[in-house]
Amino acid sequence: MQIKITEVGPRDGLQIERSFIPTARKVQLIDALFHTGIRSVEATSFVSPTAVPQMADAADVVQRISRPEGSVVSVLAPNVRGAHDAIRAGADELVAFVSASATHNRKNLNRSIADSLINIEAVADVAFQHRIPVRGAISTVFGCPFEGDVDASSVVGIVHALSRIGIRHVTLADTTGMATPAVVRAVCASVRNAVPEARLSLHFHNTRGLGLVNVAAGLELEIEEYESSVGGVGGCPFAPGATGNVCTEDLVHYLHEEGHDTGIDLDSLVRAAWLLEETLGRPLPGQVMRAGKRLRLYDAEAAPAATAR
Repeated sequence: MQIKITEVGPRDGLQIERSFIPTARKVQLIDALFHTGIRSVEATSFVSPTAVPQMADAADVVQRISRPEGSVVSVLAPNVRGAHDAIRAGADELVAFVSASATHNRKNLNRSIADSLINIEAVADVAFQHRIPVRGAISTVFGCPFEGDVDASSVVGIVHALSRIGIRHVTLADTTGMATPAVVRAVCASVRNAVPEARLSLHFHNTRGLGLVNVAAGLELEIEEYESSVGGVGGCPFAPGATGNVCTEDLVHYLHEEGHDTGIDLDSLVRAAWLLEETLGRPLPGQVMRAGKRLRLYDAEAAPAATAR
């Protein structure tokens, strides 16, 4: 199966970093990610610099990226002003967020779900006037740190609303890593049955070590699009207990071992992860970047051996 991966590290991964990362470094990372064969990158967020200081250079980042043929630069546009700014900067796709949990939506966006959908419609109107596609992203789909399980009917209702607006591409996001394969199967089946025209992407976090297991559940349902973060960085700043996203290198390694095609060169991707680790100045949680591919071999003569007793 051909799998499409959207790299979200430059936005979702870097947004919680306290020290400002130079614009040139962000651009270097995105260019390196495109060099791997990835063709969809969520590059930045056109939010208030007061709310997310790390994204204050959003326009500069978008304008300085080297874009290979077929590439898509997505950006988060939380409101009409952000949508206008993103389009002026040259974004290829806008992403508009809402939470499936009312409590998390209040914490994350400071408004009700209904008001968020009105806002998304306004963002979409701006984008569609400029022939720019919009992807809807729904947070806390598989569980909320404040409310617990989220009823699938709430998710279905939001996907229905997005579809009426004209947004068919929807990311179902596991914001704090509360998903399990059983929950993934149940929620995704409900959405597909109720809104068959929706094009689904899945976004998992590895909070409880189930990130790739949940991807496997998505593959069982023949869902072909996933979001992940280079080096496994990231986490929602408005969700207690959230840790990093599913790691892109680990995901690509798993998909290739399962016989799926991603169009991504894993060796180049590992180099991009090392570049990010150097930029952040701390070890990243990605595993393949350290262990290497499954069939990585070592010189037996150079390896330590047990001593006879």
